[in-house]
Amino acid sequence: MSEPFINKVAESGLVSVDLAEFIPSNEVVVFDIKPFLFKELILKEKEFRTSLNEIDWSQYENKIVGIFCSTDAIIPMWANMLVVSCLNPFAHSVFFGDESRVREQILLQGIFAINANDYLDQRVVIKGCGDTPIGESAYIAITQKIRPTVKSIMYGEPCSTVPVYKKKG
Repeated sequence: MSEPFINKVAESGLVSVDLAEFIPSNEVVVFDIKPFLFKELILKEKEFRTSLNEIDWSQYENKIVGIFCSTDAIIPMWANMLVVSCLNPFAHSVFFGDESRVREQILLQGIFAINANDYLDQRVVIKGCGDTPIGESAYIAITQKIRPTVKSIMYGEPCSTVPVYKKKG
């Protein structure tokens, strides 16, 4: 008779954290200011305002939007603010930056919202690989966030981890 299968990972008491779960499912799009510039260098206020009034902003409904300029032009701060004021009634949220930077900001925002006490005295594994690319800043942020309350932090998968931190005493 064969011995019953024992799932040692499940019995280990490890709490697995997948940082990809902090990324909302909303589509991320960018609003590039470049097409609104005169000769891709100069923002003319009157023309810019007119162009913004002609945009169907409903296309950004429930999307996460990053505002940026893909050319090396000096964009006055009020221009970004004006775009946000147009997006605000429609977009899920608005950030500054290209798609990569926006995704990083969203992830960090999710990590900062964690209640570290939810992991009080837990042995936590921060998932290390997956389909969603996760930048270094997220791993730094999650470590800083939960370290004061956890028993230990490991990196990887529950079946194969790298120790990162262990509370002494």
